[in-house]
Amino acid sequence: MSSRFDQDPKATGPVVQGFAGRGFSVDGGVYEGLLLTPLSARQWDPPALADLTILHLEELIGLQPPPEFLLLGTGSRFSFAPPKLVRALEERGIGIEAMDSRAAARTWGILRGEERWIAAALMPLD
Repeated sequence: MSSRFDQDPKATGPVVQGFAGRGFSVDGGVYEGLLLTPLSARQWDPPALADLTILHLEELIGLQPPPEFLLLGTGSRFSFAPPKLVRALEERGIGIEAMDSRAAARTWGILRGEERWIAAALMPLD
């Protein structure tokens, strides 16, 4: 199943244009797992959500300046982020917003349209 959605025309950097199978259509490519920064989009092979640590997200939290917060797409269904991950991000002054990956992809476009300096890690859709 494939679907597309409209993005804010002011969004700069990588734009999630829709969904394709288990993944996300971004600027002509399809990624099952996806790391997004205001500057780049990259394939991501995440561990199971319960095993997700800050080490899996170093590329995102190492942005300069650091992101305001991290959007965490937890797959097809919403799940809470692991508490240790939340604490590790908060210790670095980075918030986290967990939601299902489709909602996170849509939120990415809206917030980037507002020129927010954020990062996103989207787990594949099951």
